[in-house]
Amino acid sequence: MQHICILGSTGSIGENTIDVVLRHPERLSVYALSAHSRIEKLVAQALQTHAKVVVVPDNAARRRFIEVWPAKTSNIRPEIRVGAQALADTAADSAVSTVMAAIVGAAGLPSALAAAKAGKRILLANKEALVAAGSVFMQAVHDNKAELLPIDSEHNAIFQCLPQEGKADGAHQAAHGVRRLLLTASGGPFRETPIEALASVTPEQACAHPNWSMGRKISVDSATMLNKGLEVIEAHWLFAMPPERIQVLIHPQSVVHSMVEYHDGSVLAQLGQPDMRTPIAYGLGYPERLQSGVGMLDLAALGRLDFYMPDMQRFPCLKLALDALEAGQHACIALNAANEIAVAAFLEGKVAFSAIAQIIEIALNKSQPLGGGDLPDSLDAVLAFDSLARRHAEQACQHIMATAR
Repeated sequence: MQHICILGSTGSIGENTIDVVLRHPERLSVYALSAHSRIEKLVAQALQTHAKVVVVPDNAARRRFIEVWPAKTSNIRPEIRVGAQALADTAADSAVSTVMAAIVGAAGLPSALAAAKAGKRILLANKEALVAAGSVFMQAVHDNKAELLPIDSEHNAIFQCLPQEGKADGAHQAAHGVRRLLLTASGGPFRETPIEALASVTPEQACAHPNWSMGRKISVDSATMLNKGLEVIEAHWLFAMPPERIQVLIHPQSVVHSMVEYHDGSVLAQLGQPDMRTPIAYGLGYPERLQSGVGMLDLAALGRLDFYMPDMQRFPCLKLALDALEAGQHACIALNAANEIAVAAFLEGKVAFSAIAQIIEIALNKSQPLGGGDLPDSLDAVLAFDSLARRHAEQACQHIMATAR
């Protein structure tokens, strides 16, 4: 029986994880859940899964949880833990065997790292653990013999297509005849929109992804294709692959989730419906395959699969991400931090869609590694540089807003 801690349970990844877990009560159970603001939903999930522990951000959320919890079931109310340290402690809890790391943003870093240091099986859906802290996180995985399984559909596809050697202990070395990793991208809702029209798109349009159901922040990242740049950075760390051997391809149908090309000319691809339950079930069941609830893929009905190179003029955020990977870890931290600030400002209607790339570029130009180093050697060093980059991004936002008035 796997006892699972779902960090970020009320988001789309968390919801899909619970869906898969409940299909396999004989081998999967939820030990802990966490949420930041959707406390009513957290209560419903705790009742549904019989979670032993829930983690909330503050005492106000704790009081709200108790208020919403049905009085007639007060005898089975889970233990309520409060705060960021409680989140990290729960991820490392001895009762937990598997951690689904699905908290969006840098807020998910400490708990994901705590799970790695505790030697857990980590189902990684938090990009920031690798984008902002790749060197620190992968070192913790290696030193503590944690098992790292990627849940992003693209990295999960690559993981499935790589040779079997080294998978069981998380050592994803791209040695065994691998030539390139091919990351596919849907292109988002604006892949055919005239470039001159992008400045006027609304948050609602940016969040209307044509293929996937995702949260608002991730949907905007898909629309800018910044998410694909983050995934290239992740792939670099996950699979020990040099940046020049990772290629991005636009694939509008989102059926081929990614591919691995070998030196003999073979290309292995993982195909499936655009449904996150597939990679989640793969991670929960690995090395076995579990029934996920995802329907069959009808290739005959689909008829065709298209691929083409991304246009960097249309997707400047992708170019910024690839440049950041070449520049080093400090630039990747700044990229991620600035993007969070810029996307939040866009979703709040403060800046235009086209300003997201501008804000990131300004923050990248202003952010230099603290102490002149490149690879941060601790979580504190990562968070300190992340904070510096956020200040630069916030200043850029203010400047752009003032100029637009």
